[in-house]
Formats: sequence, C-alpha cells, structure tokens
Amino acid sequence: MRVIAGTYRSRLLTAPSGTGTRPTSDRLRETLFNILSPRLPGCRFADLYAGTGAVGIEALSRSASHVFFAERAAPALAALRDNLASLKIASGFTVEERGTGALLERLAKRAAEAARPAELLDLIYLDPPWEAEAEYSATLQLLGSTRGVKILSPTALVIAEHGSKSPLAARYGSLEQTRTLKQGDASLTFYAVPEP
Repeated sequence: MRVIAGTYRSRLLTAPSGTGTRPTSDRLRETLFNILSPRLPGCRFADLYAGTGAVGIEALSRSASHVFFAERAAPALAALRDNLASLKIASGFTVEERGTGALLERLAKRAAEAARPAELLDLIYLDPPWEAEAEYSATLQLLGSTRGVKILSPTALVIAEHGSKSPLAARYGSLEQTRTLKQGDASLTFYAVPEP
C-alpha cells in the first residue's frame, strides 16, 4: 500500500496484520482521487472509519487543508499514527480516537455554537466494515439530518465505499445519491445535498 500522488507520492504505508482492517486498494484510491482532484486543494476532508488513514493521507498529499481522521480500533489507530509519523506529517489533521459518531457530534456541536461555522467539511469519505450495515445507515442518516447538514459546505460531497453486492439507499435525509462507481468487489457511492 502506497501514497498514489502528491507530496508523499510513492511512500509506503503500513497496515495492521490480520483481516480486522481492510484498506482501500491502491487502484480504488487512484480512481477516487482522479474524480476528486479538482476539489482537493484547500478542502476540509473527513476520513471516517479511517483504518490505516490511507485515504486521508492521500488527501493531505494532494493539498487538502485539513483532514479529520475518525478511528477507534486500536490496531488500526496505531497504524494510522505510525503512517502519519513515518511521513513526518505533524499538522493539518485531527485524529478522533472515539470514532466516527464522536467526531460528527463534536463538529455538529461546534457548528451549532458558532455564529459562522469555520469548520465545514467539503469532502467526507466513509468506509466502515462492509458487513456493518447499521454503521452505513447511522452515519449517512446523521450527515443527511438537519444537524449533519450544518457541518457540510454548500458543495460538499459524501462518498461511501461498500461491497458491490450491498447497494446503499438512494437517499438519507437531505443527502441524495448522485452516482455509483463499481470496481470489482467494491463500489463508491456519491451523495450530495441538492441545491434548493
């Protein structure tokens, strides 16, 4: 596993041994970032269920201004921190060890307290364990809720990686599916809040 492009191009990333963490393949990451490339410079990116952090690190490598990593599994969290340290990435990121729900709640609370939220997310990537249907539903429902939409920039894009044999719903609250891209066993489904 390696960083595909940008500042940390070709640098290797580590992953915990065993099957507890399923990193996004280099090929799928390359496809994803080819699509996202015009949106990356200066964006605020969330890597939810981050695992090794490969997706968020790729965003940092390609000039995202800040990446929020959410991961609570100890082996994956250790690999994520090792990867950030080995690449000497010391700023421009936040790691939430309590997981995705805690990060989104924290950002929603901050947005509610601020007169003009400065921490709106532009790109949100989520990749829970494929068999964890409840995680997909809960996270996408939260992001599509009235509270969740307040942490999204007006042009925010939410991307979910999932098994190709387990399609996701067309709508979660205000989030509407805009496209699905299949690559082997994996699919990327894109959501956005339609313009009023």
